[in-house]
Amino acid sequence: MTPQRSNARASLIALSLAALLASPVHAAPQTYLGVDISYANEMEDCGAVYRAGGKTVEPYAFFKSAGANVARIRIWNDPDWTPYSNLKDVKRSIAKARKAGLQVLLDFHYSDDWADGDKQIAPRAWARLSTPDQAKALYAFTRNTLAELDREGLMPDLVQVGNETNGEIVSSLAKAKEPINWDRNALLFNAGIKAVRDAGAASAIKPRIMLHIAQPENVEPWFAAAEKAGVTDFDLIGISYYSKWSKRSMAQLGQTINRLRHLYSADVLVVETAYPFTNDGADSSPNLLGADSLIAGYPATPAGQKKYLTDLTQLVYANGGVGVVYWEPAWLSTKCKTRWGQGSNWENAALFDFKGQALEGVDWLKAPYVMPMDVTFRVVAHGEAARFIDGDFLGGVGPRPMTLENGAWTYRTRLMPGASVTAATATDPATVGDAQAEAAIVGKGATVIPLK
Repeated sequence: MTPQRSNARASLIALSLAALLASPVHAAPQTYLGVDISYANEMEDCGAVYRAGGKTVEPYAFFKSAGANVARIRIWNDPDWTPYSNLKDVKRSIAKARKAGLQVLLDFHYSDDWADGDKQIAPRAWARLSTPDQAKALYAFTRNTLAELDREGLMPDLVQVGNETNGEIVSSLAKAKEPINWDRNALLFNAGIKAVRDAGAASAIKPRIMLHIAQPENVEPWFAAAEKAGVTDFDLIGISYYSKWSKRSMAQLGQTINRLRHLYSADVLVVETAYPFTNDGADSSPNLLGADSLIAGYPATPAGQKKYLTDLTQLVYANGGVGVVYWEPAWLSTKCKTRWGQGSNWENAALFDFKGQALEGVDWLKAPYVMPMDVTFRVVAHGEAARFIDGDFLGGVGPRPMTLENGAWTYRTRLMPGASVTAATATDPATVGDAQAEAAIVGKGATVIPLK
């Protein structure tokens, strides 16, 4: 796109705000602010006590009252090493979430143990199956799990088909270091996606589907490869963001979110993040998030933790994302042992202090965020077969196709009120860069920006 700012047409249009016609464009997307509290049942069984305002609180109900609207809950296939995060435990968790009035995001790991950005180990029962049979097993496990939950009134509102699936799913430690075989990976993903859709078709609740990648630098290449391989039926893109393990700054995370939401017809959110409120520990189990996790301007204090969460959430919203989920605010230090030692590796990054008292970081859920406005770019149609738009608001993704509606080519998005935007259109994506650019300012409400 050629700005040509010296040209009158490239300056802020003389129409200015008068030309930015307030108009109901479309409903704002569902936003999600919540917590992954998959450890809560185990912690309470281990004697953890959660407190707020001098009173003992039930964690699900507490986070709902604090402003959360979604609880994220993990499920493993056959975790014989723990009685938690199996189907029985998940039912217990979803029942608590529903009683508290929270939506539920069910996170399938497709493993008997942790699946994450470094490993995707196949469940033992699937390890020796052929890829087609693994796909059938993955479909059956997903659909049967959801069907059983639905029969008991526990169907989740959202479902993750895999957790931090940076590498090839249903795999091994050895293959985690190899490039993804996308023919195989797509077959498995599409089996899981179809299972969720089929289970939803038989239920009053139609779960939205999320695909989830760890760290923003990995997200765009992964989704480009997934789309090329035919993995396209999803509703949300989930990103894990931990500064300790990411090469991207918070600002770069925001830029990634902005590009993704223009490239895919999916909502984008940070579905995992956390920040320490102290560098101290309550036990001998080493803290996973230590001084190496800190970002300048955000000290390891309760106030620093709250500032990080509030600033991150505003950044997500400002870039068109739809929310943030905290991992794992309820994993306190208790008398119980884990495979890593007695206590918790996360007690310094929970949202409760070492005595179980809620921290000020919880207030992040009710902060007064400034939300983006609906914006429609519109060009009167003159019989052309197609039209494309490019502009600074797209974050560099390149020309995007416009949609013909009632005699005008339109492109809908959401931008921050008061933002200055520059855009140009053409009938061929190759010539948008040579088209005359026009500038405008986003209004305080739904805005229509006419272009030529």
